[in-house]
Amino acid sequence: MAEHIADNISLRKKLRRSERKKKLQAGVLIGPLLLVMLIFYFIPIGMMLYRSIDNTMMREILPATATIMDTWSGSGLPDESAYAALVEDMKVAYPAKTLANAGRRLNFDHVGFYSLLLKTGRKLKKIDGPPYKEALIKLDKKWGDPAYWTVLQRGLKNITFLYLLRAIDLEYDGNNKITGVPEDQAIYVSIILRTVYISVSVTLLCLLIGFPLAYFMATSTPRVRNLLMIGLLLVFWTSLLVRTLSWILVLQNKGVVNSILMSTGLISAPLELVFNRIGVYIAMTHVLLPFMVLPLYSVMAGIPSYYVRAARSLGATPMAAFFKVYTPMTLPGIGAGCLMVFIQALGYYITPALVGGPRDQMVSYFVAFFVNERVNWSMASALGVTLLLMTAFFYLLFGKRVNITNMKMG
Repeated sequence: MAEHIADNISLRKKLRRSERKKKLQAGVLIGPLLLVMLIFYFIPIGMMLYRSIDNTMMREILPATATIMDTWSGSGLPDESAYAALVEDMKVAYPAKTLANAGRRLNFDHVGFYSLLLKTGRKLKKIDGPPYKEALIKLDKKWGDPAYWTVLQRGLKNITFLYLLRAIDLEYDGNNKITGVPEDQAIYVSIILRTVYISVSVTLLCLLIGFPLAYFMATSTPRVRNLLMIGLLLVFWTSLLVRTLSWILVLQNKGVVNSILMSTGLISAPLELVFNRIGVYIAMTHVLLPFMVLPLYSVMAGIPSYYVRAARSLGATPMAAFFKVYTPMTLPGIGAGCLMVFIQALGYYITPALVGGPRDQMVSYFVAFFVNERVNWSMASALGVTLLLMTAFFYLLFGKRVNITNMKMG
């Protein structure tokens, strides 16, 4: 009996040792991939998320003022110590040319703060000593306006949600309450809706074109199928920029399409096919079509042909057999293709920027605008976060509704 118990204990130890060894081997195998994803995926996304709310720069530029404003009640005007701290901070920040950075940041919250700080910085030499409160208000009456001090207090916190709010057309009012921006400044929600609309439209166009193409590939001979596959994959072998510029040459007023239509007498004047929404749809559909066709083809290639023949033999018409028997079995491919096309379309930049007009630009265009033109990394990050949340939302919304995991590879 004792020997039997000892053998069981020894066996359990061996099993645990074997399981630990397998887990260690699995960890060694997936470790490099996890490291790559951590360095090139999770860390950059984390930095983007943090950059959208990071506001520590302001406390570095105006440290004494930030300390005083932390204790201010927010009602009326602050006392003499806040004005004195601001003067001392500006005497350091203005010659160092960092006051302009603080002004740009505060001006994003309240228009006029940039000019106020620079004007005050230039005239600091006129202030000999206390009382600083009276001296600053004498320099500019805005220093006697509680609204500017409310903005300054809000702008000197380490964390700010200003950019995330502005990305969805919200802002803080004079009482630090969240409210909508003025109607003439509310642009980002319409840009988000435009991005979703264009992405949905391109997805539907890819589905309408890609479904019959994938069906033809799945039911054709191997030779024809290989030729179509090569033609489809040529899209991946050509630069995105080259493909987009090619469409400009094809669709312009004197391009191939208009030349053919005018030579045949179908039109008397060139059609506007580029630098508008039509050009965006055509170019994006061409670029994203393979991402619809390949998942559809992989599912269709695995559907036995005798299912449709069986339905026909039981009295179903060709149309009924196709839509009631064949099409439902392609739903995993439709879901995978639509999801891939839609998510990629959400983040498109080059194609709409080149072939679209001012009213056809998507969220990614404005991310690039704030990075390259305004050098406002916080607003660019906030729009990037908005785009990331949109992508995650639609993935969770549609990914669970369509059984993509059951997609069979042909």
